[in-house]
Amino acid sequence: MEDFRRTYLRLCKELGVDPQESIVAQLQEMRGSQGSRLDLNGQNLSAETCSVLAKALQNETVFTEVSLSDCLLSEEDVKVLLSGLFENTTVKVLDLKGNNLRSKGAEALGMLLARNRTLRRLVLEWNALGVWDEAFSLFCEGLASNSVLTHLDLRNNQINHKGASELALALKRNNTIKVLDLRWNSIGLLGGRSLLEALQKNKTIVQLETAGNNIPNDTIRALEQCTGHNNDRQSTLRESHSRTQVLSKEIHKLKEEKGRQFLSLMETIDRQREEMGHSTRSTSVQIGQLQEALNERKSAVNSLTAKLQMTEAALALSEQKNHNMGELLTRLKTEKDEQRERQSRERKKEQEDSVIREGKLLREIQNLTETNTQLRSKVEETERRSKTQQQQIFEGKQELTNSTAELKLRLAQAEDRLEMEKRRSKQSLEDMDSLRQKEVEQVSRHLEESERTLQERIFKLEGQRIQQEEELSKARAACVTERAQAEEELGRVRAQVRLEEQEHVSSLEEKLRSVRSSLQEVQLHCSQQKQTIGDLQAKNSQQSIEMDGLRRRIEELQQELSGKDQERVAEVSRVRVELQEQIGHLQAERTAQGGLKEKISALEREIKALSSNHREALLDKESQMSSMLEKLRLKDAEIQRMREDEANRASYLQSAILTYVQGSPLGHLSSPKK
Repeated sequence: MEDFRRTYLRLCKELGVDPQESIVAQLQEMRGSQGSRLDLNGQNLSAETCSVLAKALQNETVFTEVSLSDCLLSEEDVKVLLSGLFENTTVKVLDLKGNNLRSKGAEALGMLLARNRTLRRLVLEWNALGVWDEAFSLFCEGLASNSVLTHLDLRNNQINHKGASELALALKRNNTIKVLDLRWNSIGLLGGRSLLEALQKNKTIVQLETAGNNIPNDTIRALEQCTGHNNDRQSTLRESHSRTQVLSKEIHKLKEEKGRQFLSLMETIDRQREEMGHSTRSTSVQIGQLQEALNERKSAVNSLTAKLQMTEAALALSEQKNHNMGELLTRLKTEKDEQRERQSRERKKEQEDSVIREGKLLREIQNLTETNTQLRSKVEETERRSKTQQQQIFEGKQELTNSTAELKLRLAQAEDRLEMEKRRSKQSLEDMDSLRQKEVEQVSRHLEESERTLQERIFKLEGQRIQQEEELSKARAACVTERAQAEEELGRVRAQVRLEEQEHVSSLEEKLRSVRSSLQEVQLHCSQQKQTIGDLQAKNSQQSIEMDGLRRRIEELQQELSGKDQERVAEVSRVRVELQEQIGHLQAERTAQGGLKEKISALEREIKALSSNHREALLDKESQMSSMLEKLRLKDAEIQRMREDEANRASYLQSAILTYVQGSPLGHLSSPKK
């Protein structure tokens, strides 16, 4: 406010214009207030003052409402003032009532409406914009291109049916005007029809005042019906907008809640997956260790089989040697029959001993072969067990994969169910909010309309009452003055002429009768006004009763809304219970996985026990093999000693045979021949 005052004074100083004291005083009074209204009603503004005000308003000001009613502005002054509002971005209400604006004013107003983007309410009551058709058409063109004005007051502007048709064309293009006041013009039947045709295309006008325009009642009812439809449409739009806002907030809250639940569910699933991965990695590591142990056992068994093969080869070699020795002995027997006969007993004994020894060796070899077969059967059994354990491990892996696939499937089903519940809850919330908003908006609209009509009627009755009181006071004052004059005249007539007394008295009586009749008429009119006031009070009481009924209806609707909210809360709790049940199923599956882990640990323990048993059996077999090898070494040493003994004996026999042959007579006979 202080900035506007300084701007105004600075512009006055620059232009050399004396600022009007009334405007400066008004700005001085507004200096400390927080109001944003510039009220210059009824002041005589000069052209220089209008130009200064236009330049001041052209800058950014704090005023949102400018009132210049009954200022008797010329059309040039109005044009200058309105030029200052072309680029203004703060003034939202402009009042130009009672300035007798005509052609140039209408053109300036059209330019203002075409260029201004902040003006919301324009009051043009008691002007003459409709006198010139061309200027009013320019005003209507500006109104058609305007996109911010919502309230337009054109009362008492001498608008005829041509102006009404131009205004109807503008309303077909304008989509922001909500309240239009055309009372006390000369629109007529044709103008009413053109306005009706425009309202059939315009969907934003919710209030149209057409009283005092000589429009037929059916056209007025049709116009009211169109505005009622537009009002219902606007109310439904507001209701849908509010519902969409509420629903968007609810959906945002539900999305946040479901997102948190989904994130928690995904975190639990990730933890379970990590635990399952950890368990699978540990089981795979343990299976690898068991596979390595089995490979080690297989290598040990293979080494034992190689040792057995080597022992069998050694036994076969010893048997071959024994066979060769037998052949050598048979040859020696055939060559030395005589020596065998001599030494038959000894040989028999030696043969019996050798047979006994060979039987012992054969029995030992048979025992070794039996132990070898037992070892092979045990190795095969261990291999079968390892195969069964591998099969069990494979089945455990298969069960783990099946359980993970089933968990994924259940998770997908839970997500689908969650999405279905979301859509269903969203639809139900939209339906409930749409019904509630429709009922509340309808009730509020009826209340506002009834309150507005009552206030207008009360204002009209107050104005009539004040007017009647003024007329009554004037009549009383006139009666008193006339009575005083009559008394003075009566005194003068009594002093001057006694004869004219009768005439003056009769004239005075006639005047008194007329005054009394006027007083009676005034009293009758007051009684009628009192009766109308009583009727209005009765109607007001009836309206208050209706308002009480509407309040009760609102309370019932609020109770229904609370019930719907409780149903929504119950639905949300049901969805939460279903989610908890799904979480319980997941926990049960997790316990099942724990059971599988316990089975895997039991299998691992069995594998460890079997590996320890295999290790002990292998140690036993190794000890048995070492003892058998020791026995074979002893047998080889004994066979080697027997061979040496046989060789010694054969050499002894050969030497004995040679000495015997040389000592016989045949030897002497044969010696000379040599």
